[in-house]
Amino acid sequence: MAPDKPIYICYSFRFEDQRQIDFKLNIHPLRLELINPPRENLPGWTALAYNQCENCPLDPTLAPRCPLALNLVEIVKAMDGLLSFENVQLVAQVEARQITQDTTVQQAARSLMGLLIATSGCPHTRFFKPMARFHLPLSSTEETICRSISMYLLGQYFNKVDGQPADFDLQGLSKIYEDIRIINIHVADRLRSAIASDPAVNAIILLDIYSQSLPMVIEEYLDSIRYLYDAIKGHNRPL
Repeated sequence: MAPDKPIYICYSFRFEDQRQIDFKLNIHPLRLELINPPRENLPGWTALAYNQCENCPLDPTLAPRCPLALNLVEIVKAMDGLLSFENVQLVAQVEARQITQDTTVQQAARSLMGLLIATSGCPHTRFFKPMARFHLPLSSTEETICRSISMYLLGQYFNKVDGQPADFDLQGLSKIYEDIRIINIHVADRLRSAIASDPAVNAIILLDIYSQSLPMVIEEYLDSIRYLYDAIKGHNRPL
């Protein structure tokens, strides 16, 4: 049965001086896009034509605002004036689960911005929607790579079931991350012109490190986790 209630996620940034910044997100259960309230007085850097990504398929005459930039407006505003390496306790409520971790502003922002980008409706970030549905705050590089590969292969299985071409060699996954790299570069340029402080820009740079590393380490990573499946060899045949 298809879900009918929005997916609720809350990120709370709790500072040592008792300040607290909350980001409350409602994600559409089927479209897996952030449900944004109507906004007025949008900043100029949200215009699609403003430093538009070279691989963007959207037409500024039909889509005047960049959907990805729109999802970042609130966090960019909240991050202005903060320091990247300022200590913060992140409390992330993901539906019924709560995760708490002491970290830095830029790492907490990196995790939140990754979720906002995945649920933005940008054509190049659609692949990440299923990962957003099962969002893992502050995931490590290894966890992100594992989740990306797993979600991609599951998508290929569904393609096969539906009679569509399926890529089990992961060639398409590298292309996805190549496109994301271009987006990260352009988004960072947008943000540099929008804010005086650097946490949001640094968060994008951290995300870009993930985008750079994944295509280069797919085979290496798969070899490194092959041992996990040695214990089930011979035990995974149909009964």
